[in-house]
Amino acid sequence: MNATRPELTDPFEIGGVRIANRVLLAPLAGIGNWFVRLQAKRHGAGLAVSEMVSSFALHYKNERTLRELLVLHPEEHPVSIQLFGHDAEVMRSGAAIAAAAGADLIDINMGCPVPKVRKTGAGAQLLQDQDLAVALAVAAREGSGLPVTVKLRSGIAARDRSGFDLAIRLVEEAGVSAIGFHPRVATKGHKGKPDYALTRELVDRLDVPVIVSGGLFGAAAAHRAYEESGAAAVMIARGSLGNPWVFEELTGSRVEPPSRAEVVDELLWVVDRAEEHLGTARAQRYLRKFYPWYFEGIGASKRVRDELQRTADLPRARELIEAARTPIPVGWQGRIAAAGGPLYSRAP
Repeated sequence: MNATRPELTDPFEIGGVRIANRVLLAPLAGIGNWFVRLQAKRHGAGLAVSEMVSSFALHYKNERTLRELLVLHPEEHPVSIQLFGHDAEVMRSGAAIAAAAGADLIDINMGCPVPKVRKTGAGAQLLQDQDLAVALAVAAREGSGLPVTVKLRSGIAARDRSGFDLAIRLVEEAGVSAIGFHPRVATKGHKGKPDYALTRELVDRLDVPVIVSGGLFGAAAAHRAYEESGAAAVMIARGSLGNPWVFEELTGSRVEPPSRAEVVDELLWVVDRAEEHLGTARAQRYLRKFYPWYFEGIGASKRVRDELQRTADLPRARELIEAARTPIPVGWQGRIAAAGGPLYSRAP
């Protein structure tokens, strides 16, 4: 490693906001609410970015958006709220509301490849309307009074570098304080190898932090991306699902994988926070996407996994999760399966 290259544990700044280290939680659509962000911070993330929030929903004061997506926990600061939209004045208003709710930074999504988002002119579609993209960033900065960052893709389709070009304009013309760069084109989604060499080229062109994302499934991949890209920080997205310990690995506080008991305790913590946030009935439906992420490493039987997906009873879900704390002794799996009991077949 270059002697002048910062370690991932070193602090840095985004627009004057101090970030404790260079390992960040990326925005996770439909997932990155306050307790997912708090979880990442508990395990060592220097900054967590919210799931994307509609600037229109904020502007028109949609009750559910305000009640659920703008909830901030006092222990998660600094926190960034990610907005998306395609109207500068609406973005100005939405950013002001996010700032009033307690955001420390505003991020704008200019990378979402999902067709229903692109059809509105938002997300990655903004790479094809760069004047509007710049206007949105200016409006967010002026409306919020906070540092603004932008997360974008390298382009729309193969051999397209429009995201690279837009990143430069956003910094030079809109005063953006950092760029989150996913060096894969939108049409590739999460497939293909990210172009970390292109990220390094962008790093060399800009005087603000470039944060690399894309393809970071695990600590080794994140370290490799950090070195190959020359970025100021790494941003972990899907690689953190069911594995918040990746932040501990990257910040040097963990070298061993979590024990069964740690996984169970963490999932129970998530269940409690989801119930606190959404209420019992909605929490159980919401949690169905979380269970597989955690149970993959525990080795739960298909019958148990299926029951977790079906049950609308959170106490029963907690029982099933708690039962995974102790692995079934070797030789007993078949007998317990024959008796219709739960199976946790993986050794500790």
